[in-house]
Amino acid sequence: MIQFGVRAHDFAEQTDLETFGDRVQQMGIRHIQLALEKSISGYDFSVGHYSAGFAGYLGRELAKREIHVAVLGCYINPVNPDKTQRLKEVDRFVERLRYAKHMNADMVGTETGRYSTDMSVTPMTESKECYRLLLESFEQIVTAAEALGVVVGVEGVFDHTLSSPEKMKQFLDDLASPAVEVILDAANLMSPDTAKSKKLQNEKIDRAFDLYGSRISVLHLKDCVFDADGGQVCTRPGEGLIGYESLMRHVKEQKPQIIGLLEESSPEHFVRDREFFAGLCQ
Repeated sequence: MIQFGVRAHDFAEQTDLETFGDRVQQMGIRHIQLALEKSISGYDFSVGHYSAGFAGYLGRELAKREIHVAVLGCYINPVNPDKTQRLKEVDRFVERLRYAKHMNADMVGTETGRYSTDMSVTPMTESKECYRLLLESFEQIVTAAEALGVVVGVEGVFDHTLSSPEKMKQFLDDLASPAVEVILDAANLMSPDTAKSKKLQNEKIDRAFDLYGSRISVLHLKDCVFDADGGQVCTRPGEGLIGYESLMRHVKEQKPQIIGLLEESSPEHFVRDREFFAGLCQ
């Protein structure tokens, strides 16, 4: 019911492209989320060093090993109140869209950030100004994505700009672009208070599917608890607070063969983590 993959830098240390590809292939992993800077050494991935030839080479080396990039990760802060820094981040994301086109990646993914220069938690992330900056940044990103024929994957997080299913729905409506799809991370949507109740968790996932289920294209799968300061601490699946009842019901009903990327897994835990989620799909 779910095609399982991984976040690549959880599984292979940063190394040259060929060695990286060989390691992932040897583990029998087909689908990955790839953050170029975290996985591949020996190349400069900063803005301005892109070429179609280089991106095509990356794509061919992965394709030879039957490695599919489900998400090309480019996690930026699109609501950084420092305009100079924000525009640099947008430029980096737009360039990553060009990599994706030549690497046959399904999408380029990001979260939606916080209204702070250092990504610290702040009440200003809930402000109208923060949301305005988000739309401003994504209007530029979406213009490029539509021109290139590439999909942008957007992930909601409980203390980021798109902190709830309702805000994600508003964002999708305001952008009105078919180039934007949703990466659903159930754990990231849950605040410390919501995570205390499986009923509240299920209701939030139900709202997400009710509001934009047709736009959910990829899952992030993990479990977590929260520390005394409300910070998320990942655990092995099944050992934390996150419930999966509604998520798996919607997957079975609406999303057969969706790609589910295991986060915070490892070569030692991959089989057990995958089997945990596969068991919930039955």
